[in-house]
Amino acid sequence: MKPFSRRKQRRKASKTTASGLQYKVIKSGTGKSPKLTDTVKVHYHGTLIDGTVFDSSVQRGQPVIFPVGGVIPGWVEALQLMKVGDKWQSFIPAKLAYGDQSPGPAIPPNSVMIFVVELLGIEK
Repeated sequence: MKPFSRRKQRRKASKTTASGLQYKVIKSGTGKSPKLTDTVKVHYHGTLIDGTVFDSSVQRGQPVIFPVGGVIPGWVEALQLMKVGDKWQSFIPAKLAYGDQSPGPAIPPNSVMIFVVELLGIEK
């Protein structure tokens, strides 16, 4: 069994999609779910499996606005499952992130990425 899979078994109350995306609902929202063609406003905190922070709009104190279809596949999938107001912790396997590529020195190849994402809104 792979180390990431063993860790998942210890994460109670998390759900796994057919693609391998794992998530845990921290807070449930009541708004609409964005579509692939929508633009969203989010707050997020991204870490590697060892806890190293590689990016965080929360630390910067500024939410981010971007197109749903313009991010890594794990985010695309998660965002379309979320509702406005939701806050999730998502565990994104490498195959749904950057795979064997490295987008920069902070994220090594084949990295599992962990994000806490709050969907603040769907932009017009």
